[in-house]
Amino acid sequence: MAGSIPTRYTADRLWTPQGWTPDAMLAVDDGGMLAGVTSGEGERLGRWVLPGMPNLHSHAFQRAMAGLAERKGKSDDSFWTWRETMYAFAATVGPDELQAIAAQLYVEMLKSGYTQVCEFHYLHHQPDGTPYAQPEAMSLALIEAAREAGIALTLLPVLYMSGGFDGRPLAPRQRRFGHDVPSYLRLLETLKAHESDKLRVGIALHSLRAVPEEALRLVLANDATKSCPIHIHIAEQIGEVQDCLATRGARPVEWLFDHAPVDARWTLVHATHLSDKETTQIARSGAVAGLCPTTEANLGDGLFPLADFIDANGTLGIGSDSHISVSPVEELRWLEYGQRLSTCHRNIAARHQGDSVGETLWRAALRGGATASGLPIGELRAANRADLLVLDDRAPLLAARDERSVIDSFLFAGNVPLVRDVMVGGEWMVRGFAHRDEDRIAARYRSVMERLSPH
Repeated sequence: MAGSIPTRYTADRLWTPQGWTPDAMLAVDDGGMLAGVTSGEGERLGRWVLPGMPNLHSHAFQRAMAGLAERKGKSDDSFWTWRETMYAFAATVGPDELQAIAAQLYVEMLKSGYTQVCEFHYLHHQPDGTPYAQPEAMSLALIEAAREAGIALTLLPVLYMSGGFDGRPLAPRQRRFGHDVPSYLRLLETLKAHESDKLRVGIALHSLRAVPEEALRLVLANDATKSCPIHIHIAEQIGEVQDCLATRGARPVEWLFDHAPVDARWTLVHATHLSDKETTQIARSGAVAGLCPTTEANLGDGLFPLADFIDANGTLGIGSDSHISVSPVEELRWLEYGQRLSTCHRNIAARHQGDSVGETLWRAALRGGATASGLPIGELRAANRADLLVLDDRAPLLAARDERSVIDSFLFAGNVPLVRDVMVGGEWMVRGFAHRDEDRIAARYRSVMERLSPH
């Protein structure tokens, strides 16, 4: 109601980009936005309160196949052999199944500390490529799943047109992903009608191999895309880089910068295999490097040039992608650990003496995730959405930790869940480690998985 008194909460310690602020009072209005952050008394939240983490890259349906691609095949296993398993599983998923899988995933995200998810969505049509009677049915299943779970959503319908850099048609197993440019733009317009404080619609270009140059140009020139977040898979695999060089005469990131106005609206997902020039280009543009370390490790992608990118003042965020892990702690931990393994040194993300690795990574991922999401989140300040998480200050892992060590302990001290309470848009979604509707959502998920199981 207009003019109503905001709900007031007080954090013993509130995380800000500058570090911890003591006894901070957050005033949350009826719309779930922060009316102000000052000092004062309100309902006590706990000792350690942080902004909720955005998850900038998700393929929700893949959560249900996690663990099903871990047996050795006849040939050398790689991303490309994993992809065949993924295609086979994707063919079993319709709107009802997708909603059940996504809702379960989003509950898991919330309980781990993610409060916003960017859903890179390409299961558009029926398995044979025929549109559903309601063409946006699969997108609406994701919107409803996010509503059920209570997570905020940046929905990124994917343009997917060709099966390779040579422009070959989509293979039968890819046809349900496909759109031409006019039908894709119609889908965007339809979905934009659903936007709210907790739902943003952006665009996703699957990859340079799946989006021809002319289609890229037409989509970016359309008025409906002018203010949208733009996400694209790029330079994930060495084979992709080699194919781009062979067909377009340039590396993927190099080609993209030569043919598109890449800026802070863009999120370059993975961007694993970069030249020094490309690393600098991304950093200077303000585009977000969308890193998914657990999936990149699972698929054998390679390692992002983290130190060089941080030194160039690049913007990065994290996603759980294929969801073999659903934890911002593990994504950030393995972002750092991968660098340690490859360099044989420690504390790589902290570039100056005395800097905290955990604080450096948490701060960077909040900033990059907020940019990629296209919504006012990532920092607890006036006019931003009230997304926060409260750590369990009774946990033994945080015993005797102070402001200098609590983030590092949160990220690097173990595997016991430390996120006790989670708020999204002023509403409590998780209290005392329990999601408000997790039993019902989990029961439906189990039923769907039993139905999809081939055994």
